[in-house]
Amino acid sequence: MGCQLQPQGTSVEALRDAWRRADAMGADSIWIWDHFFPLFGDPDATHFEGWTLLSAMAADTEHARLGTMVTGNSYRNPELLADMARTLDHLSGGRMYLGVGAGWFERDYDEYGYEFGTVGSRLRQLEADLPRMRSRLAALNPPAVGPMPLLIGGSGRKVTLRLVAEHADAWNCFGPPENVAELSAILDDWCAKVSRDPAEIERTVCIFQGDVEDVGRYVDLGVDHLVVMTGDPYDLDPLQRLIDQRDALG
Repeated sequence: MGCQLQPQGTSVEALRDAWRRADAMGADSIWIWDHFFPLFGDPDATHFEGWTLLSAMAADTEHARLGTMVTGNSYRNPELLADMARTLDHLSGGRMYLGVGAGWFERDYDEYGYEFGTVGSRLRQLEADLPRMRSRLAALNPPAVGPMPLLIGGSGRKVTLRLVAEHADAWNCFGPPENVAELSAILDDWCAKVSRDPAEIERTVCIFQGDVEDVGRYVDLGVDHLVVMTGDPYDLDPLQRLIDQRDALG
């Protein structure tokens, strides 16, 4: 069980306090998002860049796995992204995920000078870049020290879930359970089409704070990992309820 700490409307001090507390509580994972502006509320609120924050998170924590939920693929050269993740894997002692998605937040693209394109063009770029990431990871010296799963986030039935089946070690979508059930069935179908064992893909689901009770609803669907999303002030009580249920399930 894990949490995503939203880096908007906050301070670096508040973020560091939150991820230290989450790690001490026994969270399995701690995530940040990869955007350059707030996604909701005041569009001019304070905001911080995700991968830079991950460097401090890697140094400040000891137990939880870490990652972006998820990196906008268009924002960085894929070889560079692989090297960044590998370096942070060393800083964290082998606790990194490499989480990526096709990207969607147009303001990020417009204000930072990236070509927004179309959903189709961003997905085609992701498809082209995933093998480049794998190739660079295999060439880096030294390699990652942990397993560093490649996680793909998204719910696109025709392309994204195919890419998950073809390339990913882990996949993230959003609750509620009905949405997860539908998408998981489609992913299973894609796995059959590409001769992939669906059990090889870790399934993570982001949920809201009001959806932390009765995690068995998700476990029964084959979900491996629930991630509760929270913003400043960082109330970690929902995370604690997830951890308590995890421990009760053994």
